[in-house]
Amino acid sequence: MKTVHEIYNEKLRTPEEAVKVVKSGDWVDYSQTCSFPIALDEALAARKDELTDVKVHNAISMGPVQVVEQDPDNEAFTYNLWHCSALDRKYIDEGKAFFVPMLFRNCGSYYLRGQANVDVAMVTVSEMDRNGNFSYGLTNCCMQEVLDSAEVIILEVNKTMPFVYGLANDHINIREEKVKYVVESPYPIYTVENPKATDTDRKIANNIFPYLRDEVTLQLGIGGTPNAIGALIAESDLKDLGMHTELMSDGYFELYKAGKITNRQKADVNRRKGVFSICNGSRELYDFMDHNIDILSAGMDYVNDPAVISSIANFVSINSCIAVDIYGQVCSEAVGTRQISGTGGQLDFVTGAYRSPGGMAFITMKSTRTDRNGVKHSNVKARFVDGDIITTPRTQAPIIVTEHGAADMTGLTTWERAEKLIGLADPDFRDELIDAAEEQKVWRRSNKR
Repeated sequence: MKTVHEIYNEKLRTPEEAVKVVKSGDWVDYSQTCSFPIALDEALAARKDELTDVKVHNAISMGPVQVVEQDPDNEAFTYNLWHCSALDRKYIDEGKAFFVPMLFRNCGSYYLRGQANVDVAMVTVSEMDRNGNFSYGLTNCCMQEVLDSAEVIILEVNKTMPFVYGLANDHINIREEKVKYVVESPYPIYTVENPKATDTDRKIANNIFPYLRDEVTLQLGIGGTPNAIGALIAESDLKDLGMHTELMSDGYFELYKAGKITNRQKADVNRRKGVFSICNGSRELYDFMDHNIDILSAGMDYVNDPAVISSIANFVSINSCIAVDIYGQVCSEAVGTRQISGTGGQLDFVTGAYRSPGGMAFITMKSTRTDRNGVKHSNVKARFVDGDIITTPRTQAPIIVTEHGAADMTGLTTWERAEKLIGLADPDFRDELIDAAEEQKVWRRSNKR
């Protein structure tokens, strides 16, 4: 029997040789975030004059995508995104990419049901261990479903991808028949800068902090506000916290370094293990993840399952949004029809946290935004009228938080919601919001003005 190293060497190719397997009309999958295959993408883009109608799936691009950069008119490639980064927004704005609506916990099932096609999967993995295994590293997500559905798999081995343990479906072996080629990447995997918290972020965090207590399990989004919350917790007396999160970022890394996360209190689900599905952040975070038995990766179908979330007592979910209307509808992914991010797992965690014994969900936002012309706009809207996409319906709206306070929407009438949400708006906009609420018949005469 051949050794795993002999098989590795037999399958080893240059990126240029490996991508010759792609044919016109194929669907190619790059998986998501840190699994993006930098060298293979570069080699595939170089074939733009040979190919037509090649469709590529990815999510959360963390660096330049060469099938877009080298083919800006989509003559050979069509780039399709399950979720958007800032770069992806730019690509979509310029007509160079397209968005795919999805619910993160269901994304893997789209592949298994044949609703998302994969002819060739090209993904970044860790270096091979002595048994022939490659870790999926920082991206579990729906990696297994992508690879199970692919006709051909090309592995881009990257020595900077950490080896991360998982609950299940966390690796692939060199003996796998569908692994046709292996290439070795000369590039480090992408990192992202940790967003700095602003004064407004810190005010929002201060409005959430009184709700927190020892032994809660945290799901934090990414951005300035979650980082501000992490900083408050790191400096506090809170202890024995847990992690169960769709996306692990440097905010959690800081909590681990401060000794705040132990996962001891997760008595019935993954006790003493922090669980995540995708991870991006600093090089220091990636090094922390490498062979770290405190942390497990898991598929989105598990991490984002409301039944799993609700089985963890005292679960606290903290996510952000773009705008809220006075009925409690939450838009977290678009400004009008312009795609900003995606649905992700917000609704999954709002649902699961509500059902968790002692659980709570928060959705945060800054009360205003300033456009490129310097004009200030309220993020508390009278109503959505410009095609804004509702991510969390008003029937499930949880605790909404701005720098002006926090208000729980659960069980409130329309007039109570209007009063509470207008109270969270910037004072400069409250009178016009009250006028709109009166016109829309959701302002009670005895409400405060």
